[in-house]
Amino acid sequence: MTRFFLDIETLPADESKIETLRYLYGRKLEKKAKKKEMSEEVELENGDAKFEDYFRGTSFDGAYGRVLCIAYAIDNGEIKVICNPDDEAQTLRDFWEVARGNHIFVGHNVMDFDLRFLYQRSIVLGVRPSIELNFARYRSAPIYDTMKEWVKWSNNNVGLEHIALALGIPTPKDGIDGSQVYDFYQAGKIEEICEYCKRDVDVTRAVYKRMVFDN
Repeated sequence: MTRFFLDIETLPADESKIETLRYLYGRKLEKKAKKKEMSEEVELENGDAKFEDYFRGTSFDGAYGRVLCIAYAIDNGEIKVICNPDDEAQTLRDFWEVARGNHIFVGHNVMDFDLRFLYQRSIVLGVRPSIELNFARYRSAPIYDTMKEWVKWSNNNVGLEHIALALGIPTPKDGIDGSQVYDFYQAGKIEEICEYCKRDVDVTRAVYKRMVFDN
């Protein structure tokens, strides 16, 4: 069985979803007001700055966020990247095509984010996945999540960089980190984002090998 290492970079919702997001954000404020949690602060949240934070947060939400690129490598093979900046559906189709086969999918927080996000975006865009993965927890196959395995399925979250540096593996966060992806995208620096995504795959593979004592 091959190891399929992957990492994705995501963006906030497309501008065509702004009105829907403003409606959802308004509903969120209404619920807070009804609970009388923030009787004065509700008004303060109802502004462009706070909505911008909410909008940027959709990059973690498979219902509205977008997949910009997917980096992957099979076993010790070359790290490749799939990126169609103007056609997210094609990026997903390309990914599901290369993901066919009998793999163990390896990534950092890949169970709760990357793979889940890919499935959700595939549903939204009508792209049928080529495989149906089992997301059952407390297992190391068909998904091996380096974060989950590191904390042994506790409720702790540990970043890839944190583990990598502890193992003497160079950080992948050289010049960019996940919080800057959208800013880089707006500046047209898509190639830099793709290279960053590939570095995450490279480091994930190195961390995985250390964790399974594959020296």
